[in-house]
Amino acid sequence: RRKFVEALDEDKKHASEALVYIGKLYGIEKEMQEAGLDSDAIRKRRQEESYRIIQQFEKWMDTVSGCFTPKSRMGRALVYTYTLLPRLSRYVLDGRYQIDNNGVENAIRPLAIGRKNYLFCGNHDAAVRAAIVYSLFSSCKAHNIDIRSWLEDTLKRIPTEKDIDQLLPCNWQALPANSR
Repeated sequence: RRKFVEALDEDKKHASEALVYIGKLYGIEKEMQEAGLDSDAIRKRRQEESYRIIQQFEKWMDTVSGCFTPKSRMGRALVYTYTLLPRLSRYVLDGRYQIDNNGVENAIRPLAIGRKNYLFCGNHDAAVRAAIVYSLFSSCKAHNIDIRSWLEDTLKRIPTEKDIDQLLPCNWQALPANSR
């Protein structure tokens, strides 16, 4: 999608057409998410609707590809998309797959931003400890847990907890206020 957005300045008509195809695919995904469909229903709908749109998009790319030089923005967008289309369209095979990797990119963005900062942890052991803490906080975010609440509760319970795995963010249950 990004490469077609970049090509809008160069060829608004064709880049917009490509974005319409992509928008239709995301529209189907949004409808399925809002409907709360299970993975089997998602797979079935993708194979009935999304795959047809992907085929139309591929045919459209074949038709317009001769209009652009490979070095133009639109040409680069077409070559990139056409080359990756078999991999990009695999998500229709399984309802558990996501249409894109935005979730992963958003999760690792803080790591990429802080990469140079991690060089200054002091020593290797400190860097390992920082990575552990960072991983725990990221896990809290992934499970929609307030980091401060989890950390306060965990630090209070860690000396007496019999099953330490219960304090991991994926297993954590806050104690009721009257039992603290």
